[in-house]
Amino acid sequence: MPKKQFKAESKKLLDLMINSIYTHKEIFLREIISNASDAIDKLCYMSLTDENVGLSRANFKIEIALDPSQRKLTVSDNGVGMTRETLEQNLGTIAKSGSGEFKATLENAEDIDIIGQFGVGFYSAFMVSSNVTVLTRAYGSDTAYEWSSNGADGYTIKEAEKETVGTCVTMILKEDDDNEKYSDFCEKWRVTGLVKKYSDYIRYPIILDGETLNSMVPLWQRPKSEVTKEDLDKFYKDKFAASSDYAKVIRVDAEGTVEYKALLFVPQKAPMGYYTTEYKKGLELYSSGVMIMTDCEDLVPECFRFIRGVVDSPSLSLNISREMLQHDKQLRVIAANIEKKIKAALEEMLREDRVRYEEFFTQFGLQIKYGMVSDYGMRAQELKDLLVFHSSRGSYETLKEYVDTMPEAQEYIYYARAASVERAADLPQAEMARDKGYEILYLTDDVDEFVVSILGDFDGKKFKSINDKDTALESEDKKEEVEKQTQETQDVLTFAKETLGSAVTDVRLSHKLKSHPVCLSSDNDVTIEMEKYFATIPNQTEIKAQRVLEINGSHKAFRALCDAFDSDKERAATIVKILYGEACLIADLPIDSPSELANLISEIM
Repeated sequence: MPKKQFKAESKKLLDLMINSIYTHKEIFLREIISNASDAIDKLCYMSLTDENVGLSRANFKIEIALDPSQRKLTVSDNGVGMTRETLEQNLGTIAKSGSGEFKATLENAEDIDIIGQFGVGFYSAFMVSSNVTVLTRAYGSDTAYEWSSNGADGYTIKEAEKETVGTCVTMILKEDDDNEKYSDFCEKWRVTGLVKKYSDYIRYPIILDGETLNSMVPLWQRPKSEVTKEDLDKFYKDKFAASSDYAKVIRVDAEGTVEYKALLFVPQKAPMGYYTTEYKKGLELYSSGVMIMTDCEDLVPECFRFIRGVVDSPSLSLNISREMLQHDKQLRVIAANIEKKIKAALEEMLREDRVRYEEFFTQFGLQIKYGMVSDYGMRAQELKDLLVFHSSRGSYETLKEYVDTMPEAQEYIYYARAASVERAADLPQAEMARDKGYEILYLTDDVDEFVVSILGDFDGKKFKSINDKDTALESEDKKEEVEKQTQETQDVLTFAKETLGSAVTDVRLSHKLKSHPVCLSSDNDVTIEMEKYFATIPNQTEIKAQRVLEINGSHKAFRALCDAFDSDKERAATIVKILYGEACLIADLPIDSPSELANLISEIM
C-alpha cells in the first residue's frame, strides 16, 4: 500500500516535533493518555443527549497492555473514535487539534475539559517508537480504520476490523541505545510510575493487568467535608516525601476570570538541604488533572518558598509541549492570589495557634526575613506582621505586641544584636534599658539588622539599637556628667586612642554603661555585627565598622587607668590593651593575640 505524506512541511517539521518540543521522552505516555481521555470526554458529552451511546460515565476507561517480548505498548480507550476523514485531518496534518475544534463547537464549552489544544501530543510517541499504529472505530460507524507510520516517511490508512467503538494506539518501541533504555517503557513498574506522576488525576480509570493505576479524583477536587485529616496526612507525606507533619493546610477554590483549585501545606520542619542552592521551590502544576510541572517557581514568591502543594487550573495558557507555561496574565493572577492566601493563613496561625507558629518560625522565619530585605524591601511592609523575635521578657514577641506594651515614656523599639539570645542578654549595653523596665528584642540572625533598617519604624515607633551612639536612655544630668568628665580626662582618652592605634576610631567615655567597664560600638553605619557577617562572605570586599572603645567613667577600671596615666605610662598602656581585649571578647570578636592578652593580664596582676 502506497504511503501518504504528512501535510505540514512533512519530514522537517515532524522531526522538529519529535526531537525539539519535548524535554523528556517519558512525556509521550502522558500525551497518549490525555488524547484517550479527550476521546472519552467527547463520547461522554454526547451520551448526555444521545441515548444510543449506551454507555454511562462509569463504563468509560483507558486500558494499557504491555508485551515486553515484542517491545509493544498499547493504550486503548472506548471513546468517540475516528472516521477515515478525521484520521486524515488529525493524524495526517501536524498541529491539527481535533479536541480544540470539538470544544469550539460546544455551546457550553466551559463545562467540559478537553486537554488537547495543539494537535502535536500524539507525535511524541515517535520519540520512543519505531512504529505507531492507530486502530480506531468512530461512534456511529460500522467501519474501523488502521493508521500506521514509522515516522516522517509518511503513513498508511486502511480499513480494518474492530468490534467496539474507540481507539487503540500501539507503539513498537525503539531499540535501546546509550542514551535511553526504551524497553523500560514496556515494564509495569515504569508505566505505573509514569501514570502516577503525570496522569494520576485523569478522570477515567487507567487499567493495567486488571489494576486501576490512577486516583482519578484528586484530593483538592473533593468537597472539603469528604476529606479527612488522615487523607491530608497521607497525601502530604506521600506526595512530598515529608518525614514530619505539616503545620497548616490551605485550600483554595477560585472561580471567576481565572479558575483554579489549590491544596497547599505549610511545613512544620525544614526539609534536608532547605537552606542550600540545591533545594527547589515551587508548586506542582496541573491543567485539568494532567501534571504539567513538578516545581512551578512562578507560583510562590521567594519569601514563601517553603510552601508545598498543588495548583490545578484549566485557565492557564500552556506552550505547545505542555511542559511549561506561557508567562501570561492568568499565571500572575494565580500567583498573586496564592501569596495573599499564604500570608493570611500564617497570620491566622500566629493568632490562633501561637505555639505551633513559633515552632514554624524557628524553621522558616529566616526565609521570611530574607524575603523582607530582598528586592529593595518591596515586601517588607507586607511581611512585618509575621515577624516574632526573642525578647528580654523570655518569650517571643511580635512587633505589635512590643509596641502595645511599651511604657508611655518609652520612645523607641530597643533591640540588641548578638549571635544568640544568651549573648544578647549579657551585653553590657542592655543593662540600662532593662533597669528602666524597657523590653529589648534580641536579634540573633545575621539578616535581622537589615530587616529593622528597611522597616525604619513600626506604628510610628522607630527602632534603636542599644549600641547606638545616643540611646536616649540616659538622663540629661547623666549626659552632662559624662561630658564634664570627658573634658577633665581628655588627655587619658587621647592616650588610650594613641595606644590602640588603627584598631579603633576613637576612645570615649560611655553614656550606655552602668556596671560594666567597657563595650565596643561603631561610628559609622556598619555595626560590629554587620562587620562579622560580611567577613563570612567569600570574596567580599572588606567592610569594617569604625570601632569605638567606650569606657565606663564611673568604673574602678577607668580610675585605675587614670591613676596609672599619672604615674606609670607603661602600666597605663597595658590597662588600655586589656580593656580593649575585654571589649572584643564581649562583642564576640577575635583577639589578634590571645597569648599576648593573657600575658598582659598576668603582668597587671
